[in-house]
Parts: sequence; C-alpha cells; structure tokens
Amino acid sequence: MTRRATAGARGGRRAAAAIGGARGFAAAAHRLDRCRTLEEVVQTAAELGLELLGARRACMCRIEQDTCHVLVVEPPSTDQRHAWRLRTSYRADERPALRRLIRDRESWVAHAQDITGQPIEPGDEGAGDPIEVATLKDVGGSSSLGVPVVVNGTVWGQLFAMREPGDGLFTVDDVARAEVIGALAAGAIARVDLEAQIRHLVADDPLTGLVNRRVADAAAEAALESGEEVCIVMCDVDGLKRVNDRLGHESGDDLLRTVADVLRRAADRLPGSTAARLGGDEFCLVVVGHHRSEVSEVMASTTADFPLPHGAAISYGLASTAVSGEVSARHLFRRADIAQYRVKRARARARKSAVPIADPAVTAERVVVAGAASITAAQSGIVPRLCAMAAATTETLGGSDWAVLMQRDGDEAAVARGGSPADTEREQTVTRVAHGTWVVEVGASASAATGQAVSTALHALVAVAVEGAS
Repeated sequence: MTRRATAGARGGRRAAAAIGGARGFAAAAHRLDRCRTLEEVVQTAAELGLELLGARRACMCRIEQDTCHVLVVEPPSTDQRHAWRLRTSYRADERPALRRLIRDRESWVAHAQDITGQPIEPGDEGAGDPIEVATLKDVGGSSSLGVPVVVNGTVWGQLFAMREPGDGLFTVDDVARAEVIGALAAGAIARVDLEAQIRHLVADDPLTGLVNRRVADAAAEAALESGEEVCIVMCDVDGLKRVNDRLGHESGDDLLRTVADVLRRAADRLPGSTAARLGGDEFCLVVVGHHRSEVSEVMASTTADFPLPHGAAISYGLASTAVSGEVSARHLFRRADIAQYRVKRARARARKSAVPIADPAVTAERVVVAGAASITAAQSGIVPRLCAMAAATTETLGGSDWAVLMQRDGDEAAVARGGSPADTEREQTVTRVAHGTWVVEVGASASAATGQAVSTALHALVAVAVEGAS
C-alpha cells in the first residue's frame, strides 16, 4: 500500500539522510574508535542510533541464548510507556521478528501508522510483524526498526530505534543506515573484547583469576606515590605440597583457588586493595589508605571466618610504611616476606613444642573434653561432627593428620582429610575407630599416651558424633 508522504515526514527523512551521510558515518566511526570499554561502546552506539536515524528513542540490546535484554536506552526516560524497554527481557520464540534477526540476520521494520499519520489498517502486510506493531501502539510509537549486531560471525545483539507520530516512518534507507551503525558498533565491540582478553592474559593469573606479580608491583608503586599509608601483606600456603602429594594436583589447584577467594574477601573489606598471586603458593595483598591495625584485623578475621580445606592454612606477614617510613615497593615486599616467614616458623615451633601428656588416663580425659566440645560446636550432620571430632582429638594427641572415611561395598572411600600442615614431617601413629559404615582415623604423636583408655574414649566420641547426628 503506497501513500503520499507528508511534508513533515519528508523533512525528517531528509534530516536523517543529511546527518547519516559519509561525513556523519566517518564521525560515528571516530567516536566508536575512542571507546575503551564495552559500556562506552553500547552507550555511543545508542546515541548514534538516535542521531543518525532521526529517532526519538534508541536501544542497544544484548542477545544471549535466544533471549534479548536491553543494555542502554537513549534518551533515558521515566515515561512508563517506555520503561518496559529497560526492564523487559524477551525470547525469540515470543517475537518472530527477533527470531528472524537471530537466525537469518534479517533486519526488520514495523509501523503503527501510515505515512499520512493514520492508524495502520488491520492486516496491512506492509506494517511489519504484528507483535512489533502491537508493541508500538502500546508505547505510542509510530515506527520502529531492529538490525543485528554481528560480532565475530555471531549475532551479539540488536540496535533498536523508534520514531513517534510526526517523525515520519523508517524507510529502507533508514534500515541501511542502521545496519552501518550496527556494523561499526560490532567492530568496536570486537576490538574492546580483544583488548580485554589481552589484558586478562597479560595481567591475570589463569588458575585463580587474581592479578599477577606485574600488576601487584604496579599497584604498590602507585600506592606509594599517593602519599597515604601503604601496607603489603605477603601470604604463603601451609600444606600445599602435602595436599598435592596425597590428594593430587587437582585438589592442590582447588586449594589455591580457595586461597584466592579468601584474599578477595579480605580485599573487599579493604576498598582500594589489590589481591594478587605472585606464583606457586605465594600471594599478596596491596593495601592503600588503611591503617596497619585495620589491615591486621581484617586478615585475622577473614582467615578465621574462611578456613582452608584439607587442614591447610595461610601464613601471612604485614609491612607498612607507617612503620618502615618512605621505602621502595621492593623493600616493602621484602619486609612483609620476612614477617610472613617469621610467623610460619613460630607456628611450626609452637606445634612441635606441644608435647602430649604421657599418662593414659589424663590423655583420655583430655581427648573426651576436646572431642565432646568440638562435636557440640560443629554444624549438624554426621560428616561435620566427625570431622570436628577427628581434628580436635588429633590436635590433643599431637598428631599431624586425620581422616573420615565411609565403607561402601567392602571398600573405603575418604570423605574428608585434614591435619596440621606444619607437622607433616613428624612421626605419628594412627588409631582407626569404626562405627557402622563410618571409619575415623585419628593421628597421634609417637610420644603420646595410647592404650585402652584412649581407644575407649575415641570409640565413645565417634558413637556420640554419629548417633547424635541421626
């Protein structure tokens, strides 16, 4: 159906064509080239859709798994007729035009009015997809279009634009202009995504996702230039070798990722901090603008709130410019490293000096007290109660390792293991206690008192942990 265009409609199209000529698209390309983040690209693309298409409203949308959701709308509006664009996600199976855009990379256009400004007649095939027409009527629009944004051969998103009554209808030329904007935006998206990937490869540790030593050094240098107090926390993982040797390197990698999560939590509690993995089992936290005592409290509480699995632990040392004065970043790292090793050695000495009582009766009494208290404080469930009991009694007996196992079809499978990594070189004896399908292995120092009294105490504790949980 063909109708004569109104003067206003013709003027709107001529204005859009003038803006969207070669010079306009060259300016658009330069604007997108200056964008350095995805957020800047989608914002600029929406603004260009508004300007170059003579639209009243433009959106940049993301399409993932056949679902479209709006990233940015220009201009922002509190008009409830348009608010749905900000909060609605819709699937391709609900919108035929979107489905064709995704599958066939086909742009679409819809009109709620004809070129004379009259409401579109029902069944007019030239109006476009009926659902898009109905949507236009709901929001008071006259014409809309959508073009695919194809990044690296895949439909990444959609550029949407809408006109209101009096603005004229989108034409084939407008769709072509929109496709050019979409192509320019796609190139910018691919570029910033590649830059982000390169930054990730250069700056991030692939195992833990933390930044690497290079970024930590740069963060420390920048922090020292700020003039504020700077703290460096150097961390080391106690027990990683034992976990790798006994449980495999996959478990060791999981342990390192857990350490990274602990440091992220500490960094979150100290805004402006940088958590990094320096290599192997060495990590650090670069903190600026927080007092040394605050950093110490955060590290103590965070490591206590989020203990590591398999009996591993974090040893850490702290150095601050408030104590050392004006020093280089390298010197501050070295002082924190020395403090960390001092803590590590002190922990090892403390455990080795804890000589168990040789009297079996006294030892049994202490085992019962420690085991019962740990069971009471443990979370509900058999496994948490048995783990708590095994850890507490092993520590009381001066052992280094403990384990909780389950018997299935004649075989035993380890459910949990733990211990004190600082004591891995110490000789120990292991007492096995079975109750039903559960087996608990409790470690004891070679010099610890054993015998019937201690064995009876352990059997009683395991029974209490299992029967009490059920």
